[in-house]
Amino acid sequence: MTVKGIDVSSYQSERYSTKGLDFVIIKITEGTTYTNPKWVAQRKTARDAGLVTGFYHFVRPGSMTAQADYFLSKINLVAGDMLVLDWEDPGVSNASKDKWIKYVQKKRPGHKVLLYCNRDYWLNRDSTSFAGDGLWIAQYNGKPGKPSIKAPWLIHQYTST
Repeated sequence: MTVKGIDVSSYQSERYSTKGLDFVIIKITEGTTYTNPKWVAQRKTARDAGLVTGFYHFVRPGSMTAQADYFLSKINLVAGDMLVLDWEDPGVSNASKDKWIKYVQKKRPGHKVLLYCNRDYWLNRDSTSFAGDGLWIAQYNGKPGKPSIKAPWLIHQYTST
């Protein structure tokens, strides 16, 4: 069984094709000042199609609790929603990544909290192998479901499109 999904941010339309999809993960916030202006409509598109919905926060250096609280303040969660930390900024330490995930797990029990990062971050920056409830690994190898890592994972992003 294959489960398929996409991620969307302000770069994508408010209405996007949901054909053949099982889930959508939507960028909500970045740092403590940016909110995706399209996220509510993008969530409506996903939910109207009956898709599992997740939300992600692009983390920046600074207070992890302030960023998590900012992110969580925007969302009206429903059962099954996933929460994701997008770890791409080299100024965010491994310890900060872990702190954000653990804080959100504590604040929103009952929701899966995942880590998104690319293969290089997972293999070369991460030192704890902590990804919360699951890992969303980005490795554009064109081989769906077959990332070249030996770690538990939940989602494999195999293409930028």
